Amino acid sequence: DCPVENVSWNDAQSYIKKLNEQTGKTTYRLPSEAEWEYACRGGKANDKYCGGNDVDALAWYDKNSSSKTRPVAQKQANAYGLYDMSGNVNEWVEDWYYGSYTGAPQDGSAWVTGGGQTNRVLRGGSWYGIPEYVRTAYRYYSLPSHRNSNFGFRVARTLP
Repeated sequence: DCPVENVSWNDAQSYIKKLNEQTGKTTYRLPSEAEWEYACRGGKANDKYCGGNDVDALAWYDKNSSSKTRPVAQKQANAYGLYDMSGNVNEWVEDWYYGSYTGAPQDGSAWVTGGGQTNRVLRGGSWYGIPEYVRTAYRYYSLPSHRNSNFGFRVARTLP
């Protein structure tokens, strides 16, 4: 009932590989950072959090989480019906971390070229974060091998 936690980006990739093998599909993956933000915003470009502007109605964060992950779908969904995109766990995305979007792909695909990067992007903030860290636009990063009790992931699927 709670989100997966304490997983690295590498762990997420292993899970996705197994999922694709078991289902016979090769379309499950981590979302790109652009896809994640688009889904989070739910068609509303000006919302501070994923689904609106009331952090308590939308997110598990440091003031209301009791310092742990919480059962999913207990907070308000965004306009696309997605839950817990603000708070609960930071979610790994496919992209390497760059300090700005200069040179980022313009088509919504993951930024995986360029070389020399050491960190992957996490989005959404977590039960551990302050309201600023669960905002729609907030970005975090870590080594792909790093696990943390507030790191998780959300699977995306490319449709045929």
